Amino acid sequence: MEWTTNKVRATFLGYFKDHGHAVVDSAPIVIKDDPTLMFTNAGMNQFKSIFVGNEDAVQKRIADTQKCLRVSGKHNDLEEVGRDHYHHTMFEMLGNWSFGDYFKKEAIALAWDLLINVYGIDADRVYVTIFGGDDDLGLGLDEEARDLWKQHIDEERILPFGRKDNFWEMGETGPCGPCSEIHVDLRSEDERGKVDARSLVNQDDPSVIEIWNLVFMQFNRLENGDLKTLKEKHIDTGMGLERLVRVLQGVDSNYEIDLFRALIASISKQTGVAYKGTAELPDVAFRVIADHIRAIAFCIADGQLPSNNGAGYVVRRVLRRAIRYGFSQLNMKKPFIYAIAGTLVDEMGAEFSELTRGKELIQKVIKEEESTFLSTLEKGLDRLSTLFDSENGQVVEGPVAFELYDTFGFPIDLTNLIAAEKGWKVDMEGFNKELLKQKERSRNAGKTSFGDWTVLHEGPNSYFLDMTICDLLR
Repeated sequence: MEWTTNKVRATFLGYFKDHGHAVVDSAPIVIKDDPTLMFTNAGMNQFKSIFVGNEDAVQKRIADTQKCLRVSGKHNDLEEVGRDHYHHTMFEMLGNWSFGDYFKKEAIALAWDLLINVYGIDADRVYVTIFGGDDDLGLGLDEEARDLWKQHIDEERILPFGRKDNFWEMGETGPCGPCSEIHVDLRSEDERGKVDARSLVNQDDPSVIEIWNLVFMQFNRLENGDLKTLKEKHIDTGMGLERLVRVLQGVDSNYEIDLFRALIASISKQTGVAYKGTAELPDVAFRVIADHIRAIAFCIADGQLPSNNGAGYVVRRVLRRAIRYGFSQLNMKKPFIYAIAGTLVDEMGAEFSELTRGKELIQKVIKEEESTFLSTLEKGLDRLSTLFDSENGQVVEGPVAFELYDTFGFPIDLTNLIAAEKGWKVDMEGFNKELLKQKERSRNAGKTSFGDWTVLHEGPNSYFLDMTICDLLR
């Protein structure tokens, strides 16, 4: 059976629908009504009010595929994107939830059945982690999860880990609980014979990867740090679609799955450059652009245009990062990324109709941004090239970095990226000082006061004439 991305997604949703779950639409990737988040970064975001007890669940069992974006804050995968083969800015999170209905036993059984009996993953390649306990939390090993997993998998492949890896927390207070992650060993038989995968789980090995996290939400943390057992216990799971498809298609990289193959082929067609799949910068550029176009297109489709502040700045920053890679590594001096968006709509529009509806706008906005940034990009890169060719050291001074930001529209992380490729560093302290000066100037300019009118002439004979326009024209 050929597991295309669309088939994998449909199978997941169909499986949970058959097991009594209501399949709901993805929430928008851009969040407008939550001051704590700009973007949806996890599948549970749209159910946050249920978890904290501010809203009752209409459906006790839910499943969906959620558009997620992680480019800032705690969950920031931007710098890894394109350089490794499994991080993304925008990704899909497959998830199933139980609000006060089933708990650990059913969640574990459903996950195992789907992965092994439906998707056909080799059970001998699967490892699971459980919460090993934490003295500060006053909790011991999650024996319940361990005993439930023993009904499906050998105990030697059930691995305990601490709070960092296997205890999910929404924040310093609120719902929380232990979790259980499912990992798959993708190495060759020869490699598996040399090193036991047990030693590679949670060690950032690119071939022993986590695909699914089952969160057992059973506590509420109070202000004083105490944990109280929730009256209703919940299940919150999240599985990265791209990683799952990689496993099922038997490829070595997320960027080799059918979805990304189509995007990379489109980039190759537009640029005339062949993709080789190496760690060299031109191939990194392919992966960056293929990843970033998804994030950009979905944000625009959800109503967030590129701008100079807030969520719009993040969208512009991601787009300009893609443009820069195309410019410097693929020799693209004219807009082309907007055309890749057309391929994206062809690949994902059936599942996400907002892409199809917004196709014209998405391409128009991206093309305009490309044209604008390309006009200043070359000048800014020339400025950096002159600096790199000088004998002044290995540091981009703060005022220079700020000039690139203020005059040429370079996000500071873009300057850092270009400098790092040359073995240079950026004086961030100096940059921040210049940025602070600019903010002070803006604040002071905002304090300028204007009266209701300006007196042109003060004189004793000033008076008003009661005249119409017709009187003036006589």
